[in-house]
Amino acid sequence: MPRLSTRKRQVVSYDNDTNGAAPKTTHNLKTDVRELVTKTVGKRKLDSATEGEEGTQNKTQAKRPKAKAKAKATAEDSTMKLAERTTVSSLAKAMYIGAHVSAAGGVQNAVSNAVQIGANSFALFLKSQRKWDNPPISTEARDLFIGNCKEHGYAAAEHALPHGSYLVNLAQADESKAAQAYKSFVDDLERCEQLGIKLYNFHPGSTGGGARPAAIGRIAAQLNRSHKATKSVITVLENMAGAGNVIGSTWEDLRDIIALVEQKDRVGVCIDTCHAFAAGHDLRTAEAFEKTMKAFDEAVGYEYLKAFHLNDSKAPFKSNRDLHANIGTGFLGLRAFHCIMNFDGFRGMPMVLETPIDKKGPDGKTVEDKQIWADEIKLLESLIGMNPESNEFKEKEQELQVKGVAERSRIQDQVDKKSVKDAKKGSRVKSLVKPRKKGQDSGEESD
Repeated sequence: MPRLSTRKRQVVSYDNDTNGAAPKTTHNLKTDVRELVTKTVGKRKLDSATEGEEGTQNKTQAKRPKAKAKAKATAEDSTMKLAERTTVSSLAKAMYIGAHVSAAGGVQNAVSNAVQIGANSFALFLKSQRKWDNPPISTEARDLFIGNCKEHGYAAAEHALPHGSYLVNLAQADESKAAQAYKSFVDDLERCEQLGIKLYNFHPGSTGGGARPAAIGRIAAQLNRSHKATKSVITVLENMAGAGNVIGSTWEDLRDIIALVEQKDRVGVCIDTCHAFAAGHDLRTAEAFEKTMKAFDEAVGYEYLKAFHLNDSKAPFKSNRDLHANIGTGFLGLRAFHCIMNFDGFRGMPMVLETPIDKKGPDGKTVEDKQIWADEIKLLESLIGMNPESNEFKEKEQELQVKGVAERSRIQDQVDKKSVKDAKKGSRVKSLVKPRKKGQDSGEESD
């Protein structure tokens, strides 16, 4: 999702309240947690140069109808509704559930893709996230996005959650690379303002092997600079799974970045459930959920929580592996999502699925099955108000766990083998360390 342009662009006001959203209210999040525990406790070859012009024209004319028919069929397939959107006001709690949909062909297409799966919120890339240089958003695409949101009842300012480029590392210490990262980052914020989007989610960055406090300081400095260059977008930090030098796996990492941000109303947090679980934040039971959310509130503060990425985990607890699983099929399990869906404090936030939808087609090729997202949205909505002790819940919970058992077993085996390997490596290193002489302090030099 990289691209650049420093032109000043028109800021679009987009504050329509739509789709039967419940009026905004203030919640006591700590009380809500306690109440929840109580209640649940895709090369065509050129024609031969020796082929006659007439023959070439005939071939082209013969192929044209088929090509048009194929394009039409593809377009129809991409807009065919897989599920109707649930009117949010009909839910016991106003949960805006959606998915990270494709914006291929233009950001305006993200809206129709969200409609297709029955989503009430959505995420998208604002540009290609595989390269640094991208063309600006066209006026046509901007207007179509805004028009489509209005037509379909999406409040883009509240329930669209663009995702930052994976190329960007705001903690980058190298001066030229840091400038490149900032240029791409602020370009995305400018795109948000053109589209009337107020929330922008991104990965904090990596230390690159350097000191963590210094890296956190660089992230905050880049955020402060970007806030001064733009007007209204809230930069939303995503928590991470904790692999390598990545920043953001602990609530304290997020807290320390926010503490250095000058405009507190321009920063927030998005909790990714898979990342949280992999980093050691448990959500599997009502009690574990309460403990984790209490720790988040004490370190960061509920007032900074702006959005969720809803993903189960193929990897076990505290594995530091970022492997998304479909809802209920992973190590987190359905109960974790029941806790989230029934917590009053999360009402009104965009809740975005990033679960896998790739599967093998009849020809053996990998294809996307968007029906998976449509079904998961309905599943999550069905959890609102459901008794977790009911046969309905337990049967669905067991069904999904059985569905994911093979993948969980495969990843667990990988984790176990790595643990054994690391243990052996640690033992070898330890055996090479000479024992300290009796009575010798750690700072004392030996003779």
